[in-house]
Amino acid sequence: MPKKPEHPQTEVHVDVEGRTMRLTNLQKVLYPSTGTTKGEVLDYYVRVAPVLIPHLVGRPVTRIRWPHGVGDMSFFEKNAPAGTPSWVRTAEVPTTGSRGPSRHGDTLVFPIIDQLPTLVWAVNLAALELHVHQWTVDDDGDPVGADRIVIDLDPGEPAGLHECCQVALLVREALAERGYDALPVTSGSKGLHLYAPLAEALPSSETSEIAKEIAEELAAAHPQQVTATMTKARRRGKVFLDWSQNAGSKTTVAPYSLRGTTRPQVATPIDWDEVAAGADDPLGLEQFSPSQVLARVEEYGDLFS
Repeated sequence: MPKKPEHPQTEVHVDVEGRTMRLTNLQKVLYPSTGTTKGEVLDYYVRVAPVLIPHLVGRPVTRIRWPHGVGDMSFFEKNAPAGTPSWVRTAEVPTTGSRGPSRHGDTLVFPIIDQLPTLVWAVNLAALELHVHQWTVDDDGDPVGADRIVIDLDPGEPAGLHECCQVALLVREALAERGYDALPVTSGSKGLHLYAPLAEALPSSETSEIAKEIAEELAAAHPQQVTATMTKARRRGKVFLDWSQNAGSKTTVAPYSLRGTTRPQVATPIDWDEVAAGADDPLGLEQFSPSQVLARVEEYGDLFS
């Protein structure tokens, strides 16, 4: 006999800013370790939308979907899928991102999540993670270059968030020496992301070179703490400074996005006092849950703005 579904194939129709939307399987558990349901995931995204959406506007969004929850398979989705509503804004961009058309003229048609109904539509498809490029598109959907530099601090065991905070202070200083102010964000997984906003857009090749220069400079100056080499065998006990996410084709999880971790965790903007606390104390900073993030937004507003 075929297996019965864990939850009835229920659906509800709700009004989201004037659009009637069909939401399905709200009782499906997407995080088995905490029993967190799809309905609770949608609730988080709707509540965090006022601070999340401004950081998605103008950025093609790659989604990572877990149709059966984080204990099961996931897949990356770049193109807008079949059945995408006509009102969802999309941008057709070269597969090479902001560097111009590829040799074969290949393009991708990304959704642009610039309004709440689009966010709800994406999350209803079990898109737990939202990843974006460092470049944006204009009103016509044409790439206009990178408006920020990002450096991903990825710890190799037994290093963790504590070591990432220590190295983040070094990266902050290196960026400041070049005239850039850095904004720290917990990755929602193991490490930290540092973003440096740019006064004017630059080609991804230039931002990649700046990030690579910083990573290699710090790896040379602090070889026991830092590596700029992607090889996992060389990361043990060190913090890998991943500069490659500045490439036109690469993406980074968006601030305020959930992660497909065992427990629901969120990529969370923090301040430099919190980074310093995490650098001083191995227990001084931890990854944040959705409820903690909503409480932080209520208290502090958007630390990433």
